[in-house]
Amino acid sequence: MKYSLLVLLFAFMLNAQAQEKYFAKDAKVYFLSDTKLEKIEATNNKGVCVIDATTGAMEFSVLIAGFQFEKALMQEHFQENYMEMSKFPKATFKGNIKNFGTIKWAQDGNYEMEVVGKLTLHGVTKDITNKANVAIKSGVPMAISSFEVLCADYNINIPSLVKDKVAKSVKIDIAAKLQKLAK
Repeated sequence: MKYSLLVLLFAFMLNAQAQEKYFAKDAKVYFLSDTKLEKIEATNNKGVCVIDATTGAMEFSVLIAGFQFEKALMQEHFQENYMEMSKFPKATFKGNIKNFGTIKWAQDGNYEMEVVGKLTLHGVTKDITNKANVAIKSGVPMAISSFEVLCADYNINIPSLVKDKVAKSVKIDIAAKLQKLAK
């Protein structure tokens, strides 16, 4: 019994030491809706990301209120009318890096990854699969991703009055400079 407890304790310690997590609390999220009539863009520099390098699990979250637009009226319409931030204050992603074992977190280089998970936006959760990249330079990883979201897929209604000014599909770029999470 005494030895079983020691073996379990040792196994737990090895597992705890083997976990290697990275995080960012200032990930940049860029949003673009581009039509012939209007280009609408915004940036949020407060995205939060956590990646477990030993399992490939990852989570990302961004507050809708953090998006900054060039025009205050666009920001107000985005936050209050389209995204309804009082009901849906944040967008989240929870998933896994399918090929996490190919990323050498301690070695400089560019590593392509495939990310699979669930994106929750405007109260709607959808499965997504997307390519992303981790560029490691001087030991510092930068996770980069770009994808498009169809407004209709997430029940984001565009009023007919401005339907030609707001794209049906918006582009989202994410850049997260990661740092190792202290144990």
